Amino acid sequence: MTESGGALLVVGDVITDIVARHRGPLASGTDTTAAIRTLPGGAGANVACWAAHWGRSEVRLLGRVGLDSAAWHERELTACGVRPRLVVDREAPTGTVICLVDTGSAAERTFLTQSGASARLDPDDWSDELLDGVARLHLSGYLLFSPTSRALATVALASARARGVPVSLDPASAGYLVELGVDRFLDLAAGVDVLLPSRDEACLLTGLPDPADAAAKLSRHVPLVVAKQGAEGALVARSGTVCAHVPAVPATPRDTTGAGDAFTGAFLATLLTGAAPEDAAAQGCRAGARAVERVGGRPPVLG
Repeated sequence: MTESGGALLVVGDVITDIVARHRGPLASGTDTTAAIRTLPGGAGANVACWAAHWGRSEVRLLGRVGLDSAAWHERELTACGVRPRLVVDREAPTGTVICLVDTGSAAERTFLTQSGASARLDPDDWSDELLDGVARLHLSGYLLFSPTSRALATVALASARARGVPVSLDPASAGYLVELGVDRFLDLAAGVDVLLPSRDEACLLTGLPDPADAAAKLSRHVPLVVAKQGAEGALVARSGTVCAHVPAVPATPRDTTGAGDAFTGAFLATLLTGAAPEDAAAQGCRAGARAVERVGGRPPVLG
């Protein structure tokens, strides 16, 4: 079934990223020299921006931000080609993530997260009219980690199912998955058509050490599983079987922040053209490679 001709609606987090790039271990109790930048981020927002950058379909985003930076985030999203619908929270500030990036060969990152307004999305922020003209709904897994945004995700998923709109979900955070609980996550994911876990998330959700086995097992619960494996590419699984291993695209990493979001955005944009999941995953790997060569989680803004 082709999904071309409709919009992608992303529901998820809009975050302010403070990216500190340092080399080697942090010096405890004293100074560590770093290059520090403040950038727009958030897994949901990043996915929307990469989807708009990669594809030709309209991309919309529902998120919640604080009054402190609402105008800035709206401008940044619009500049990326996204149509934002931002709920302005007058009680909580925009969520903030401090991204500590070791500039060694792997450019691995560690996140310190204050969810802020993004975790306060609630069912009152949802309207069934948001699905008008939408061919696919994507939910950021971060929605599932607070009671109010979890309630919103449940309402949005039910609304999409009632309209026959397919739904994808990215688990988002292995650390938060542990707190939520695997069984609870899988119950909440019931009815999702596509699951896009990282390798660590796939293994955590199944208790299996091998990512291929994990992807295969998850595909007995969700019709299509695309497991993102970073430098090892991606696995595509259906009906309990891994049907494709898509190779990674070579890259020289500067910052791995948002690489999985880039994969997801490009994958969904390509899927909306009617492409096969394997071809969409190949585009996801291309976007992920491009993302790690940039600082921050967003694509370049084209003039």
